[in-house]
Amino acid sequence: MKILKILSLAFTVTISIFLQAQDTQKGTISPDLLDQIKKYVTDDATTRGLINAISGNDIQQLALNRSSEYSPDMYFSNRVNTKGITNQKSSGRCWLYTGLNMMRVQVINRNEMESFELSQTYPFFWDQLEKANLFLEGIIQSAGKPLDDKRVDWLLKNPIGDGGQWTGVVDIIEKYGVVPSEIMPDTKNSENTRLMSNLLSTKLRAQAVTLRKLFAEKKNAADLQNQKVAMLGEIYRILVLTLGEPPAGFDWRYKKINGEITGLTHYTPLSFYKDFVQVNLTDYVMFMNDPSREFNKLYEIDYDRHSYEGGNWKYINLPAEEISQFAKQSLINGDAMYFSCDVGKQLNKEKGTLDLNNYAYADLFGVDFSMDKAQRIQTFESGSSHGMNLVGVDLDKDGNIKKWLLENSWGATAGYNGFLVMTNDWFREYMFRLVIKKQYIPENILKILETTPTLLPPWDPMFSPEE
Repeated sequence: MKILKILSLAFTVTISIFLQAQDTQKGTISPDLLDQIKKYVTDDATTRGLINAISGNDIQQLALNRSSEYSPDMYFSNRVNTKGITNQKSSGRCWLYTGLNMMRVQVINRNEMESFELSQTYPFFWDQLEKANLFLEGIIQSAGKPLDDKRVDWLLKNPIGDGGQWTGVVDIIEKYGVVPSEIMPDTKNSENTRLMSNLLSTKLRAQAVTLRKLFAEKKNAADLQNQKVAMLGEIYRILVLTLGEPPAGFDWRYKKINGEITGLTHYTPLSFYKDFVQVNLTDYVMFMNDPSREFNKLYEIDYDRHSYEGGNWKYINLPAEEISQFAKQSLINGDAMYFSCDVGKQLNKEKGTLDLNNYAYADLFGVDFSMDKAQRIQTFESGSSHGMNLVGVDLDKDGNIKKWLLENSWGATAGYNGFLVMTNDWFREYMFRLVIKKQYIPENILKILETTPTLLPPWDPMFSPEE
């Protein structure tokens, strides 16, 4: 009987191994399967010509759709009066440039200034320190969890970065204020952030190891907080050495269009923001167009903020067409907006156009790449990658939207003299976030802000800071 049981068990194991081998063979590229795959490429003159052309040339240039090349004029029925194009250079600070440029245009027009630019380095300095503190607090609070815990894993993969979004603009400026660009100008490292960001990430991860070790040694909360202070001191030192030390106060004056030079006034960064800039950043609401989720609802992304006490990224999800109507009304009234999108999709950099038909990759390869917007979001194919200012809209005689104008921060030689022109079809497909003054939003939509938001995890597909 015992021998029969052993033989039965051996037979069962053998069958199991055989079936596993069969399953593995089903998933592998066998010679027969490879023959079937190869049939999708025919050996003919057209295919040989395509191989020669595509393998030896720039794909995007070959895919340029010359039969429907978008060449819009630069006239807009409604355009905000902007002055000067900024340049973020090799940094991911577009979110700061976008927020500050939205404020800048209001300051220039209100004070009849010749020119004016807010320092991007000043709020960036505090953003980096605040993000470091947020990370270290997250490490302390999760110190008892294993390294493969989803939140711990996410924290260690995202200790700090130079990207961000609207809520960071609000929280950093409301707390630290702003200064003119000449008071704290850019440095080599604010314009080229890669190495600085890498060093900060390395240091923060090393600090995380120390904090987790102290927790494992049963150190109390006060000991961990004291250690955090010393760690932030090291981060502060790196920031001062790379970006310069932020000013506590400064004297400043400016020149008006008529040539008048104003009197010299002493400011702190906060008094300059409140007394001179005078833009209420809390008077705006962020909208998202995410068709993969229910519309007319409030969403919040957990731990997606720029400071420990700051607000998580919170937005109302609406159809793109509805958001576009609010944006149209804002521009009719002369108010620029914070706008973010998936800028790399169908962007003709040379002409400065965003059009769905700029490039015909499907025609070039004979392969269908299409997905709808919800599918692109769910598969991480598309998400917000860049922030700009929405400053113009062109309307026909019936009020229908023909095209939009974006003020970019890639310098005056990029695109069309620093601007990008966007079709309304492209707006619907690749616009993600738009920040609009509450005065242009109907009451029933604003009431959504009073509802309990749906909380999303920080690793949600919508976690995509603008760069």
